[in-house]
Amino acid sequence: MQQLIVSTCGTSLITNQAGERRSLVTCYANARTDQDVPLADRLELASLLEEMRRALSGADNTGRERMSAELNGLLRLYGGRLDACRDTHWLIATDTWLGAATAQAICEVLESAGHTVVIKRITDLRTDSLLEFRGAMAELVRLCAQEVRGMREGGSRVVFNLTGGFKSVQGFMQALGMLYADECVYVFERTTELLRLPRLPIKMDSDALVSEHQKTFRRLVAGLPVPLADARSVPDTLLMEVDGQVTLSVWGDVVWAEAGAALLGQKLWEPVDPKLRFAATLAAQVNVCARDEVRQVNQRLAELARHLHEPNYNPSRLDFKKLKGVHGRWTHECDAWATGGAKRLFGYFDGGVFVVEALKEGLH
Repeated sequence: MQQLIVSTCGTSLITNQAGERRSLVTCYANARTDQDVPLADRLELASLLEEMRRALSGADNTGRERMSAELNGLLRLYGGRLDACRDTHWLIATDTWLGAATAQAICEVLESAGHTVVIKRITDLRTDSLLEFRGAMAELVRLCAQEVRGMREGGSRVVFNLTGGFKSVQGFMQALGMLYADECVYVFERTTELLRLPRLPIKMDSDALVSEHQKTFRRLVAGLPVPLADARSVPDTLLMEVDGQVTLSVWGDVVWAEAGAALLGQKLWEPVDPKLRFAATLAAQVNVCARDEVRQVNQRLAELARHLHEPNYNPSRLDFKKLKGVHGRWTHECDAWATGGAKRLFGYFDGGVFVVEALKEGLH
């Protein structure tokens, strides 16, 4: 059976080679590019990276186990031979200079053994900012809920190799593995034993949670403000407070990833914000559409609500703009969906409220 092996990557490959330069690696572990490092230190680290690549290229399997936690786990998984089979590997790497260099070196070893390798650089997957790290966790949730799930549903057996990587990422990926992987594997420090944790038969009650708190979830996902007082009924584990406002926690992201798309595809939901109002006829026009189209309409309307609060927010998928010419009461339009039989939403301003009146083909 074809396997997808997802490995968390840290910088053990570099630090294990660094010797007296270990403090230099630690100092610049979160530097996004080599240009963020002073010239003298940059040259020293570049020299270290080249030494690392040469050493890894010339090492036998025993040497590679010692040099790289990630390869140690993979070699144990493959019974000591990386060329024992041909799999697809995703390397979860930080968006840093040293993290990318580590992942690239591991990628080259795996490709030389016949595997297909993709490096997944996760934005802000660093250890110097809790708020940015939370955003990185949300990106990992989307990766698992969409791409990993898609591979598994396509017939691949999914294994999370969590021997390498940062401890905070490993713990979170282990929790995600309970939902999206067939098993998680580790090699304990100072041992040669591979611990294999099979997928647990658990299911989160995501549908009920999202349905019960749908308006709060929809506002948070759209990037609209939600005061703490307005979200007290939502379980604490699903939220995170920042300056008196709330945002979804990483577990809130998991719940939304599991159930959000289905919820948005059910029907036209009520406006997510008081700055938006729907004509009485709009629901009948939207609810006869395919579920994916209904989902996109709900997403665009939430984005429109955000635009009404933040005029500079107008992504291309929304494309909110003033109409040319006279079209009855309609003064503005935005995209509903852009594929297939694309349609747009039309409406007008009534005081400070935008009224969405119709879903129709674009005006030409």
